[in-house]
Amino acid sequence: MMDKKNRVMIVDDQNISRQLFESFIQSAEDFELVYSLDTAKVADTYCARGGIDIIIMDVVMGDGTSGLDAAARIKKSYPGIKIVIVTSMPEVSYIERAKAIGVESFWYKEVEGEPLLSVLRRTLRGESIYPDTTPVLEFGFVKSTDLTDMELMVLRELTTGAGNQEIADRLMVSVNTIRTHIQHMLDKTGFANRTELAIEARVRGIVIADR
Repeated sequence: MMDKKNRVMIVDDQNISRQLFESFIQSAEDFELVYSLDTAKVADTYCARGGIDIIIMDVVMGDGTSGLDAAARIKKSYPGIKIVIVTSMPEVSYIERAKAIGVESFWYKEVEGEPLLSVLRRTLRGESIYPDTTPVLEFGFVKSTDLTDMELMVLRELTTGAGNQEIADRLMVSVNTIRTHIQHMLDKTGFANRTELAIEARVRGIVIADR
């Protein structure tokens, strides 16, 4: 006789990803799909109903809600529910925040690696599974990993539409330092201007500001 199935909730606004995850769960004898949501807004409300062992949670939702914000609420109110964050975005702050929240595991979509079902099973056994590195993306003439930590910090602020002085104030450096980092990134990537630099970074998910 088979043991009780692990009960799963999926939270992902992308239909293709959500349906793929649903098929994974429904094809596995040791899992049961209980909820599948396209927004993180009500994820904690569904947790209040009980009957969830583990959540597959995307980060960026089309309605502006954040899977990491939802994960923080869930971990605070329902610490026994395990969470696996899934994303295709290489934004490095996601991993740092997920760990700080207490999220058990983190899995990148569209990256060759350990299958999601394996990550779910290991997570349910008490392991914490995090990738060693973020995905490497083409970014103009260079790769995303060719940018320095400080350049990524400036770029993240640049995607908010902030001016040089505002970015300098946020990062507590001089305006000249900000100008220099932006120019270095333009020289490296070959993008025409700061607007193109910011748009390409945001679209590719290299950096995503949460403000």
